[in-house]
Amino acid sequence: MDSSIFLFFTFTLSLLITLINAQTLRTYIVHLHPNSKTTSLFPSPRQWHLSFLTQTLLDEQPPSSRLLYSYTSAVEGFAAQLSESEVQYLRKLPDVIAISPDRRLEIHTTYSYKFLGLGVARQGGDMAWYKSRFGSGAIIGVLDTGIWPESPSFDDRNMPPVPERWRGVCQQGEYFNSSNCNRKLIGARYFTKGHSVASMSSGVGIIPEYMSPRDAHGHGTHTASTAGGNSVKMASVLGNGAGLAQGMAPGAHIAVYKVCWINGCYSSDILAAMDVAIRDRVDILSLSLGGFPIPFFDDSIATGSFRAMEHGISVICSAGNNGPLQSSVSNEAPWISTIGASTLDRRFPAFIRMRNGKILYGESMYPGNHLLRKETNELELVYLTSDGNEGSEFCLEGSLPREKVRGKIVVCDRGVNGRAEKGQVVKDAGGAAMILANTEINLEEDSVDVHVLPATLIGFSESIRLKRYINSTRLLKARIEFGGTVIGKSRAPGVAQFSARGPSLTNPSILKPDVIAPGVNIIAAWPQNLGPSSLPEDTRRVNFSVMSGTSMSCPHVSGITALIKSAHPNWTPAAIKSAIMTTADITDHTGKPIMAGSNKMAGVLEMGAGQVNPVRAINPGLIYDIKPDDYVTHLCTLGYSTSEILTVTRKNVSCRELLETNKGFSLNYPSISVIFSRGKAIKMFEKILTNIGSPNSIYSVEVMAPEGVIVRVMPKRLVFRHVNQSLKYKVWFITRKTRKIESSFGQGYLTWVHSENRFYRVRSPISVTWRK
Repeated sequence: MDSSIFLFFTFTLSLLITLINAQTLRTYIVHLHPNSKTTSLFPSPRQWHLSFLTQTLLDEQPPSSRLLYSYTSAVEGFAAQLSESEVQYLRKLPDVIAISPDRRLEIHTTYSYKFLGLGVARQGGDMAWYKSRFGSGAIIGVLDTGIWPESPSFDDRNMPPVPERWRGVCQQGEYFNSSNCNRKLIGARYFTKGHSVASMSSGVGIIPEYMSPRDAHGHGTHTASTAGGNSVKMASVLGNGAGLAQGMAPGAHIAVYKVCWINGCYSSDILAAMDVAIRDRVDILSLSLGGFPIPFFDDSIATGSFRAMEHGISVICSAGNNGPLQSSVSNEAPWISTIGASTLDRRFPAFIRMRNGKILYGESMYPGNHLLRKETNELELVYLTSDGNEGSEFCLEGSLPREKVRGKIVVCDRGVNGRAEKGQVVKDAGGAAMILANTEINLEEDSVDVHVLPATLIGFSESIRLKRYINSTRLLKARIEFGGTVIGKSRAPGVAQFSARGPSLTNPSILKPDVIAPGVNIIAAWPQNLGPSSLPEDTRRVNFSVMSGTSMSCPHVSGITALIKSAHPNWTPAAIKSAIMTTADITDHTGKPIMAGSNKMAGVLEMGAGQVNPVRAINPGLIYDIKPDDYVTHLCTLGYSTSEILTVTRKNVSCRELLETNKGFSLNYPSISVIFSRGKAIKMFEKILTNIGSPNSIYSVEVMAPEGVIVRVMPKRLVFRHVNQSLKYKVWFITRKTRKIESSFGQGYLTWVHSENRFYRVRSPISVTWRK
């Protein structure tokens, strides 16, 4: 055989094998025994991790080519690319306790600080900010899509020096260098290995974006400024929502960990970021991302956050946007603060005045176009549903015939493609304006967008009225009238339609979400590479834009956590969470119950403990504290095996011994979740309250019992002689429920009230479930 032919054949065969391997390799996270004796045989953890690959790999590639990350702080283990057969072999090696595939997670996508009472003297908000020194000294680590450092929200004027304990770096990369960090943005890193190999193995080309901490999508810039952005005067979105913009903790420092890219956030990258953030010594980790609920031992956020909690780091996560489905809440671990979304009383009215004189209410952030002012001529209205173009009712790309929509107001149903994208489709087809109509799925949800053409969003009830008008009239004409920004004229807060609901799927003994916070139509910082609609065709540039989602509610609580941490630096993450939960509001600003939609009062499954109240949370009076070992016992009550608990906590325990020692154990959580199984009529919980208020404080209990349940509390009065004194109480739940009652769920509240100062009301929500 000719030597050149032989070399070509050898090269082709080698390339083919490489391609086959590339197609069959997947990223896995390997958890190792934290107390292994073999660790000491190697010069570094990385070398120890490589030794497992050396024993396992079936090809001749160097082990380092397969290793993506070595983890030492968040978990003990590594992430590597492996074939299925290699995974099976690796599972059998000593010191390997668990292997889980890399998971792709999603990001959960000004005025709000005032709405929550901060900076408002009559509500005590000035005192809350001054007592916490605006969050000075606290470090908020934000895991997201990166940051746009030039935003005025990250200017470091009036910021204190970088804390001496800080160990982080300002990682250089594409259009990002060390000079982009300052006393506000004190650190920035990016993690792309999991994302990169997943993009290659899926056959999807990597879409160009900044290979650096710089934000190409806006989400990370938005969330970081919501949590700890500096004050910016005259902030607005093209004139809408104008005012002073600032984060919840404007004096806090921000550290950014870019883990989310164009096609998602991979758990191997997230775990690597948490691993580093722990060593960097952040105080808070803010994660506006997640997936579907899975057991904690398979959940990288749950495992990584446990180790963070042990280091005194509060981990705040979004609850997810899969509401109003029951049990849709994600990030359910009890050591995580899980945040749902609520509405503000700020509206952006954009009315539809129809030719028959009827007016429909809508909302929009489009800055009132001169062609559609109140005094101008009406435009023809068109709604294409049976035109022969599939998807025309949704205004999908290519579905709108130019001759039928040119110069008209086009009605587009929500769904399938993005809200702002529909507007671009209408504009490209020659349409003059758009009415975005909610469907039965969205109901009255009012998440506005900065559309590329005049547009308004109407709720489902108004959508029905509009379509009734369309079906009853031949000459369809209407106009859109933009009403600017209106504050204080509507009831709020209310639970957002999209906000994920409880009960927890994997851990129903803990009520989730924990609290709700503003997450609808939130104005915050925005990068200069994107228009406010996020569409590539949008050439407008702004410093601020609007977004909605539990992604937006999460950083509100991250910033509030920074305020509490700054005011009380020695408090544990559990103590801070207790302060936030037990002081939350269950009524809106009119004094009426918080609603979940226009006709339904919000329950504990929708809002947890209620709407976060930072003014009261900074000084809660009493707290429910939890030690890290208590969470281990809690996992035993869930039936977790020894290896599963070892994966989550890095603790090798005997559940039989733990449960024998802690008979009747219940986690000292600020909320109470009661589950009655068949044949069980009584449940008892023992709780411990710690006084962090004044000495010689007396608290009495008030109970709003769930329907069908008798509640008994002993003692009914707690007398605290000293600060930091802890006292126990027991509460019994006795079911009176019979099978004749159809409902399988009930709710109530247990509140400890200070005898002299009713500002101190330490309230715990109660959920009761009867299992068949």
